[in-house]
Parts: sequence; C-alpha cells; structure tokens
Amino acid sequence: MDLPNRNDAINCPAIFIMYWNAILADTAAPASTGQASTTTASTGQASSPGQGTPPAPLFSNPLFLVIPLVLIMYFMMIRPQSQQRKQLAKLMASLKAGDRVVTASGIIGVVITVKDKTVSLRSADSKMEVTKSSITEILENADASPSAS
Repeated sequence: MDLPNRNDAINCPAIFIMYWNAILADTAAPASTGQASTTTASTGQASSPGQGTPPAPLFSNPLFLVIPLVLIMYFMMIRPQSQQRKQLAKLMASLKAGDRVVTASGIIGVVITVKDKTVSLRSADSKMEVTKSSITEILENADASPSAS
C-alpha cells in the first residue's frame, strides 16, 4: 500500500483532516475532577480533594472572542451606516424649492418643485427630474440666499 507523504497531506485537505483527527484522538483526555479520592493504577497513591485539573484559562472560551468581534463590527459598520441614514432622511425632510443641491452624479442645480419621490431641478438651461435619494448635499438653503435690496 502506497502511503501519502507529508507534502500530499498538506496539499489535500481530506488527508490533512484525516491526520489531524488521528493526532487529536491520540492525545490524552483531561482527567475528570469529580473523582477526588480515587487511586491511580500506575502509582497507587490517593489523590487529595484539592488536586484536580487546573482551571481553564479565562479566555479559552470562544465566546470571549465572538463578543469583541460583534462589538467591533457594530461600531465599525452598523452604527456609522445608521447615522448616515438618519442624516440623509433629515436632509430629505428639509429639502424645499429654491435650495441649491448636488446630486450623486455631480449635477449642481436649484430645486424647482419637491414631490413625494422625485425633485425637479434647474441646472443652467435644462430642467430635469431626479429621485430624492440621488440628492447628496444641500449647498445653499433658499432662506440663506442673499436678497438684493
């Protein structure tokens, strides 16, 4: 029978898993802590009640790795996105005729009318209708425009 060499075990995941399972099966299982006054077969000594397996390290539980990852994902991805969504909703609510705006495609224009889902813009000599969601920024409010007196 031709046995695979070590390079084959690394290149083929099935062989690697087979060897890894064999290694894990050969390792000794930890002694249980429930048997305090049993004698060991090899030494013949009784174990004292205070001796057992040492406690597991504090961070050996995978839950201690998952919780910080979830927190990092929340503060890096979810929270900024929800803040941006709130800011965009506030911008859409404050949109009115006469505002100078910028669309997502870079068109700068003045709002003529505001409808439920669309906005009519005048840019140079052209008039166009775009969706409200394509407006990214208000450059000047209609109230802030200088009045000629």
